[in-house]
Amino acid sequence: MAAARTTAFHRMVDVEQIMGMPISIHTILEGPADGSSARDAARRCFDDLRRVDRVFSPFDPRSDIRRIARGELRDADAAPMLTEVRELCDRARDATGGLFDAGWKGWFDPTGMVKGWAVEEVARCYLEPLLTDGRVAAVGINAGGDMQLFTHPDSSWIWNVGITDPRAAGEIIATLPVSTGAIATSGTAERGPHIIDPRTGKHTTGILSATVAADGLTRADLWATTAMIAGFDDLSWLDSASTATGLLVAADGRIRRWLGATEITVTAHDRDLITRVVGIG
Repeated sequence: MAAARTTAFHRMVDVEQIMGMPISIHTILEGPADGSSARDAARRCFDDLRRVDRVFSPFDPRSDIRRIARGELRDADAAPMLTEVRELCDRARDATGGLFDAGWKGWFDPTGMVKGWAVEEVARCYLEPLLTDGRVAAVGINAGGDMQLFTHPDSSWIWNVGITDPRAAGEIIATLPVSTGAIATSGTAERGPHIIDPRTGKHTTGILSATVAADGLTRADLWATTAMIAGFDDLSWLDSASTATGLLVAADGRIRRWLGATEITVTAHDRDLITRVVGIG
């Protein structure tokens, strides 16, 4: 096994506003290095994400999904990526037992799925290959707090991801160390109640935030949303989720955590220790 690299790190950040949120790409370079390839990869990511937004935005009346909903566009004439996402949503509906359903409104709206899918797709296509450059220690993308992260296997770099306490603005409730993997948080702290239970058509209640870590952001984002809908007392979905770890924060302050498909008990005194050793990747 190669020895871990210990060179000083330099962070390069590119940020753009897409899908109604800031999306930032972070490239960790070892020592002084030319970041032109990383800049080009970031530009390609942003360009692709804009294309995704033009197809799937539920707020833009010109998007493909809104035109399909109005009967102005057939699926066959829409962007090819729509077919892929529709099939992904169908599988997610089955896997979650209907807790996620992109068709509950009566028209296809993959909100809750498409952001994680799109960010993971561009990250794997354009960012992960940067690790073949010996000067790049790690690279990651953060879309409104949801992250897909990569680290070179020989690098000592660790992404220490702070999980925000939804009850106290600016406070961190846990820190999750990640080398390679994804983290998604769904909750009410930033946007208020906005997640709908497709079974009832009503906003979810009882959970302030759900954070899920997995190998990819498509999975993490889906199951973070699903956890919000399932509610604080229901972790039956863990068996089929294949997540690495995560935590739920209830409106009354209770916390539930898990590793794999097993719930773990964590006291306030144990919190920092546990969060240091459950990193993924």
